[in-house]
Amino acid sequence: MKSRWSDVEANAAIDRYGRSGVNVDIALRVYTTRLLGADPRLVQHGGGNTSVKTKVRDTLGRDVEVLCVKGSGWDMEFIEPPGLPPVRLGHLLDLRGAGDLSDEQMVNEQRCALLDAGSPNPSVETLLHAWIPEVYIDHTHANAILALTDQPEGEALARDLFGTRVSIAPYCMPGFQLAHVAAQTYERQRDAEGMILANHGIFTWGRTAREAYERMIDLVDIAERRLSPASKRRGKPQEVDPRKVAPALRGAIGRAWGRNVVLERRDGPEVRDYVDHPELARFSQVGVATPDHVIRTKPWPAILDARGAAPGDLSERADRAVADFAARYQAYFERGNAASAYNKTRLDPWPRVVLTPGLGLYAVGASAKDAAIAADIAETTIDVVGAAERMSSFRCIAEQDIFEMEYWSLEQAKLGKSVDKALAGAVVAITGGGGAIGAAAARAFAAQGAEVAVLDIDIAKAARIAKAVKGEAVRCDVTDATSVAAAFDHIVQRYGGLDIMVSNAGAAWGGRIGEVDENVMRRSFELNFYGHQRCAQAAVRIFREQGNGGCLLFNISKQALNPGPDFGPYGAPKAAALFLAKQYALDYGNEGIRSNVVNADRIRSGLLTDEMIARRSAARGVSEKDYMSGNLLGQEVTADDVAAAFVSLALAKKTTGGILTVDGGNMAASPR
Repeated sequence: MKSRWSDVEANAAIDRYGRSGVNVDIALRVYTTRLLGADPRLVQHGGGNTSVKTKVRDTLGRDVEVLCVKGSGWDMEFIEPPGLPPVRLGHLLDLRGAGDLSDEQMVNEQRCALLDAGSPNPSVETLLHAWIPEVYIDHTHANAILALTDQPEGEALARDLFGTRVSIAPYCMPGFQLAHVAAQTYERQRDAEGMILANHGIFTWGRTAREAYERMIDLVDIAERRLSPASKRRGKPQEVDPRKVAPALRGAIGRAWGRNVVLERRDGPEVRDYVDHPELARFSQVGVATPDHVIRTKPWPAILDARGAAPGDLSERADRAVADFAARYQAYFERGNAASAYNKTRLDPWPRVVLTPGLGLYAVGASAKDAAIAADIAETTIDVVGAAERMSSFRCIAEQDIFEMEYWSLEQAKLGKSVDKALAGAVVAITGGGGAIGAAAARAFAAQGAEVAVLDIDIAKAARIAKAVKGEAVRCDVTDATSVAAAFDHIVQRYGGLDIMVSNAGAAWGGRIGEVDENVMRRSFELNFYGHQRCAQAAVRIFREQGNGGCLLFNISKQALNPGPDFGPYGAPKAAALFLAKQYALDYGNEGIRSNVVNADRIRSGLLTDEMIARRSAARGVSEKDYMSGNLLGQEVTADDVAAAFVSLALAKKTTGGILTVDGGNMAASPR
């Protein structure tokens, strides 16, 4: 590990933050905190914290000694000065003589000492930072330090390796108790450059930001060099088809949990070496690499061995793996709760990481973001456990300590208070996603919490829309069966499965039906009928592999019910698509798969361009304004109105074979 300190960048941070009144101490604290947070070998998703003791001016113009410490909810990689709220240092120092404080009292006292009542809660390790009398203090959960100490002889290894450069504190719960233990450990060895917390991480300190940061880098580098390097890996072919495993696993967890979940797969060489190891069942079930991880990954991963499974057996194996995990978790909860000082309410018992020999690992989340965080931490665990096993064997804190950390209210608070949106965890594929209606649908589904795959033949358009909704852009030509298959495989690889398919891609061809060229009709049917069929087939295959139902939504247009003059080449395949949607409802309703259509009319889009509006207006003998608002309500209908209709049908759990008209009112186009 190398120092990434740069005088140029440090001075730039001082200049940048100084323009907004931030002093040099805090500016450099932000700079080195970001350096630490940007290295995943040191910090993962909210783990770790930093502080600086300095003076700031209060609202009365007085200089006040404060501790600026990382605030809850801030990520070290992206921290800004507000993420280091100033806390009155004198009050924090006085708390050392306060006797025992409950978690609630500690948090309250820290909040009472904030200079700004609107600041985030200071770190749960604020008192530790305050009671160690060093100017800059850095704390990380460095992989190499964890690998060294997560062994039966971890403390002895650390003492031999670092000598008197660090002091070593035994594991204890973060907060008030750890602050006392750390302060006492510091006082016994005041000349140390840092402190290792057994099974937890490392602190370093210094008079300057650079000194504290470079001590961290140097000590972690020493630990990295001590660890046995991993052997050179040879790429192994996948023994299991992820296109089959992911939907079966996602379906099993979704059924058990009673909600949609998102999967993230990781299958790099290190992951494959780990999950394919003959002793996986031993070392992977010991526990977490550092206690903070438990809220993201649960105490251990599930294992799903899908090798050699027949297609029909995958779902059963996945159900069994999820059920076995839940049963073990229930027993763990009962043991932990019985031994705990306070009665707890059990959290959900479903896995967050599933190891799949022959394939890799899947992380599970209520959203793609949550799944990615769990996957990152799972890979960190693999790095730590693998390194510990190469030296000796992996050992973590006791089960009861893991339980107390998982059920600690201050730890759970890191996850934030989230209110599930109506489609949280649902995966939606939208064809023609780069167009006006597709883009509006992407926005509407994302607003309801769904993960959105934007499919379009124009990948640049799809990418722009996907970026706006934090979704996935996928190139898809619905007239090409190979392209469709690849697109839906990509969705499974990215999210683990699919719940809703909005079949929206289309284009309009005109002409008098008795005079139109047959090639025009074939082109229109290829896109406006077979395009729907190819995508519906691909979606239904995934729905059935998941076993949790699904939702097909088709954009058919009013032409299917109310033909317009000289528009037969477009209306005929749309009418066939309406029949197609009803057939899917009939054939797959008994499997919980719903199929509905939106009957929209006169929506400004790439299909209904200004040129086409002029042409259709002329064909009907009305002005363009009257053409666009020529309905019972006298109002123009927009792409957002159509998108709202798609979302409404997705939420209508007991509606199938239906037609939802979005045209402002056109009796001639009403279903009969």
